[in-house]
Amino acid sequence: MREENSTEKALNEHTKGTNMSPMARLRGYLFAGILVTAPISITIYLTWVFLTFIDNRVAKIIPDQWYSDLYGETTIPGLGLIVALAFFVIIGWFATNFFGRLIIRLSEYVVDRMPVIRTIYSAIKQIFETIMATQSQAFREVVMMEYPRKGVWSIGFVTGKSQGEVQRVTKQETINVFVPTTPNPTSGYLLFVPKKELIYLNMTVEEGVKLVVSAGIITPPDRLSTK
Repeated sequence: MREENSTEKALNEHTKGTNMSPMARLRGYLFAGILVTAPISITIYLTWVFLTFIDNRVAKIIPDQWYSDLYGETTIPGLGLIVALAFFVIIGWFATNFFGRLIIRLSEYVVDRMPVIRTIYSAIKQIFETIMATQSQAFREVVMMEYPRKGVWSIGFVTGKSQGEVQRVTKQETINVFVPTTPNPTSGYLLFVPKKELIYLNMTVEEGVKLVVSAGIITPPDRLSTK
């Protein structure tokens, strides 16, 4: 038989039952309706907000005549995103040829001589280069560790192997681990943890993020379970 997915299981929990009273069944249908419509509605809304945000920003950059030629009298959601993507592709192509590389070197030469700006630019550039690198292992593995004290476990994401002075003074193989906060995973703590103290999990990074954001309500399936 076909295995029920998580939505079907949740619907059955709210609407199936031999001893349910009419009010309980009505309440179950209410919860089922919310369960079905809320995720897709929120997804559509967030997508619309994102596209509108991009469109509004692009509209301020494109000259009025160009904007009218693109949109006409009717606004097409997402057209601004397409324009933005095309812009980045063109910039990327330009950056790979001789003149593009020359301009980049000149601009970096100027920025490198600005006391405060060069520090900010260098840090941001290094972060993006690390994340975008093809061989980067950043945020590709989910781990558990005893933090903030022994006996208490936390979820973390591997951002790489410790290097430089950090690795030298620890005297053992150390891993950089980002421990996010709940429900906002964009903030958290950077820990340098001995590799032998980490437990590597089989869940994906996406599943790990869902676990953190939902405060443990959404639990990823155990792929190694014998059940």
